[in-house]
Amino acid sequence: MRKLTNWFTKEIGKAAGIIIALLLWEAAPRLGWVDVTYVAPPSEVFQSLVALLLSGDLMTHTLSSLKRVLAGLVLAIVLGIGLGIFIGLFKKIEYALDYLFQTFRQMSAFALFPIFILFFGIGEVSKTVIVFWASLWPVLLNTISSVKGVDQLFIDSAKSMGASRLYIFYKVILPASAPGIFTGIRLGGSYAIMALVAAEMIGAQSGLGFLVLYSQETFKIEDMYAAIIGLALLGLALNWFLGFIEEKMTSWKQKSSLGM
Repeated sequence: MRKLTNWFTKEIGKAAGIIIALLLWEAAPRLGWVDVTYVAPPSEVFQSLVALLLSGDLMTHTLSSLKRVLAGLVLAIVLGIGLGIFIGLFKKIEYALDYLFQTFRQMSAFALFPIFILFFGIGEVSKTVIVFWASLWPVLLNTISSVKGVDQLFIDSAKSMGASRLYIFYKVILPASAPGIFTGIRLGGSYAIMALVAAEMIGAQSGLGFLVLYSQETFKIEDMYAAIIGLALLGLALNWFLGFIEEKMTSWKQKSSLGM
């Protein structure tokens, strides 16, 4: 019973910031601190969220957003990790491309919207490309840095025991660089959600970003905030999923930490 009480107290402590924020949010429009026309109380937003969920609209928009996020993010992960490992293994290539990649990294997907639309139109392809571009660079650059940063002592030790290059790659380089690669993937997931919102506000007919814009234009303020909360929950769910995959793929790291 004491363990349950301690766990409950700990979780309440973690949620204290959210609880205080919700109370202030509820009080602000009802006490006239802010205009209720523009800031709906969370109780009304919750009712709108439930209504959207029961009507099926929220699920439809969420699935559309999820499809675009996964398409762009998976492409970024596949290309970013593959290219990043290759470049990280060959320092001369990394040296030659470093300035180019750092320059591309600073080119925001938002600033490149007009170019993407010119090349790919306003359909699904341009939205996927926008998400892909935003999430590619953290994955690629973290992969390069992680592979390049593997302790040379590990590699030399494996070589001294007669290990082949392929064995060293799979048993030394990949495991040692995995935590850094997954950090890039999780950053890419966060960037993908941010890019998705803007992408869905351009020529989309579905998605949570579209729902935010449509609700604002039709002055359905409760629906707008409900869609924003939906985006936040989608981002949290994606981050949790990527963290779960990271935990499973790098279980050796937890075991070695416990062993110490």
